[in-house]
Amino acid sequence: MTTTSTAIDPVQRTRAFARVIGPFVATVTTIIACRVGGPGFLSDSFFNDPMWTWLFGALLLFCGLMIIAFHQFWRGLAPVIISLFGWFLALRGFVLLAFPHVMQKGVDASMPAVGPVRAFFLFMAVVGLYLTYVGWIKKSAAGD
Repeated sequence: MTTTSTAIDPVQRTRAFARVIGPFVATVTTIIACRVGGPGFLSDSFFNDPMWTWLFGALLLFCGLMIIAFHQFWRGLAPVIISLFGWFLALRGFVLLAFPHVMQKGVDASMPAVGPVRAFFLFMAVVGLYLTYVGWIKKSAAGD
């Protein structure tokens, strides 16, 4: 029995993930930064209905595991960001599934601090723009 080995090009794999994750993170975090602190933003209704925490927890866990399974590259800024993003999604999904009250306490505690929350999400939007650049614009270079 022979096993065919397919060489994985980490640069191309990183670019492929960056093409999806970059625009997604840039768009979503920019919208969150603009809407945070507004009426009805992250309202209690999300945590009041267990279906939503279960659904989004499972989705986050699944997406995180997909990134973990297909992108474990740790050399270069973009690969590290993508790999950490996968672990972050998986951990956040697990916590949302298993301990939704912990996530709710975190959201509730951060809502009065609109300035720092907005700054964090704007920083994440810049990270998303960087990944978008890596995925769609940057010419392939070794290690990134």
